[in-house]
Amino acid sequence: MEQRRVLVVEDDAAIRRGIVDALEFAHYAVKEAADGEAGLDLALSLDCDLILLDLVLPGPDGLEILRQVREARPTLPVIILTARGEEDDRVQGLTLGADDYVVKPFSVKELLARIEAVLRRSAERPTDVSTIPVPGGTVHLPRREVCFDDGERTVLSEREIDLLRYLAVNTGRAISRDELLSRVWRLDPTGLYTRTVDMHIVRLREKLRDNGTEPQVILTVRGKGYMWATAGSDV
Repeated sequence: MEQRRVLVVEDDAAIRRGIVDALEFAHYAVKEAADGEAGLDLALSLDCDLILLDLVLPGPDGLEILRQVREARPTLPVIILTARGEEDDRVQGLTLGADDYVVKPFSVKELLARIEAVLRRSAERPTDVSTIPVPGGTVHLPRREVCFDDGERTVLSEREIDLLRYLAVNTGRAISRDELLSRVWRLDPTGLYTRTVDMHIVRLREKLRDNGTEPQVILTVRGKGYMWATAGSDV
């Protein structure tokens, strides 16, 4: 079996060494970076399967690296590493498209379990739909883009594709934010306050040309959540 490749971007030498040793013991191929500049360069150029990304780094910080990775490599899985108490940064990381987060200090067992879960989700994404019609165009899921009839094309992030797919395969059903956090973000929503679902919905509506004031595609169902519209939907 081919080794899966992980990039570790962490400035604390002891933490980085511990992560690298644990990953290599678990038979991953590992590359590492000790600062934001080297991390960004490797994140954009290295052929890897997943990035472990510390948020607080000298040079470009983890959020800036994540932002550029999502623009250049929207399907590459990223797990952010955060210190306890950095909740705002953690939420911002999820909003920017991180696949998961691990709070320091963490156990090797927890870290490996989260890596396996993210890689498994990445490899086993649903393939029940490949195209989704929207007013004035079509979403092509494998290509992660919206092609409008006027010739314009808009690229979607992997998270936006996952969210869109989950809504579309549940057409006509109101889906709560907690369900979306659980099924799309794979997070336990218990006690978690975050606006990341709403912010992703806003951006997705913009990319689909769905009027945010009077949406016709992704409907807001008051007191329940969001729903992918069917013809004649009435909420």
